[in-house]
Amino acid sequence: MDIIDDYTTERTCQYKDETYLVRDNGSVYRMQKSEGKLRKDDAKWTFGIKNKTNGYMYIGKHRIHIIVATAFLGEMDSKIYVVDHIDTNRCNNRIDNLRWLTRLENALLNENTRRKITYLCNGDIMEFINNPSCLRDLTNDPDVSWMRTVTAEEAKSAYARLQAMNIRFDMPTVPKFHVENEEMKRKELAEALSWNRKQNTDWHFIAPNDGQIELDTPVFTKAEFPSTALQKDWKTPTRFICCPEDSSRTSIQNYYDNLSIGKTFSLNEYCEHRVLDFALIDDDKIIIVATKNVDPEALKPFGLLKIYHSGVQFIHENLGTYFEENGVRKDFALEQGIEWNGPDCIDDYC
Repeated sequence: MDIIDDYTTERTCQYKDETYLVRDNGSVYRMQKSEGKLRKDDAKWTFGIKNKTNGYMYIGKHRIHIIVATAFLGEMDSKIYVVDHIDTNRCNNRIDNLRWLTRLENALLNENTRRKITYLCNGDIMEFINNPSCLRDLTNDPDVSWMRTVTAEEAKSAYARLQAMNIRFDMPTVPKFHVENEEMKRKELAEALSWNRKQNTDWHFIAPNDGQIELDTPVFTKAEFPSTALQKDWKTPTRFICCPEDSSRTSIQNYYDNLSIGKTFSLNEYCEHRVLDFALIDDDKIIIVATKNVDPEALKPFGLLKIYHSGVQFIHENLGTYFEENGVRKDFALEQGIEWNGPDCIDDYC
């Protein structure tokens, strides 16, 4: 028997003006609209197509895990709740692997985010649970900075709900910061989130303590230019032409203002990329940039990346390369939460 037919329960679900049949094994069947033509993904069972940028499974423009959760667990407010993959595998959309969590609950379960909160809140995650205002203005990291608006009631409620669900997570043990006044404390914590040089080109996110304990974050590569730029998932040292040279007095908005379509964005020993399109997302904390290689013979000439500010440097994270412009345009739209209405391309199947 085909794995797609290995299921126990099947339900009907309305989601984003579409009607689906949904199975508890994580597969979906999109119904043809009565007034429209039969679309490519209509009238057939599928587990979806994996999006190379974010790792989720999609049918058309919609994430399958949200459809499955809506069908079996009910609809929730997407501004407050997210669908969590219990085993962290974004391709496993079986209903027993999904649960609705608030955005804060989901963040507390993420080990890297939890470590950042711990360091920011004087080395104790429970300081955040009891008093989220301990974050104050200590970071511009988009994974954490949105939590400045979390109330003490919300934090305690999230923690209590995780406990009630029998969800346990390790609390990182980190050194307390003992300093004489608030100004020194803020300086000490800011240094805890600084990006310190490890070798010639490899950088780690490390904490200022006697053991130099490294956090579980990826190795970053120092950009060739400017000194305020780091690269993530991008090994060749690159010159970022539009990146501000003074990160202490500039922001993501300043970087955004330096961009324009057709302008050279990056240069290295192998290629030159120019800006194809760009946009601000996540409450203007992140820039996404679509680029095009000037070399007409480049095999995959299009690229997509996101830029965010660590509080010390501008991080340039590679999201992927593409054979066709429609490929990068599609993921550029999806990163903004915009439905893609363009045609399919070879990147959908590679």
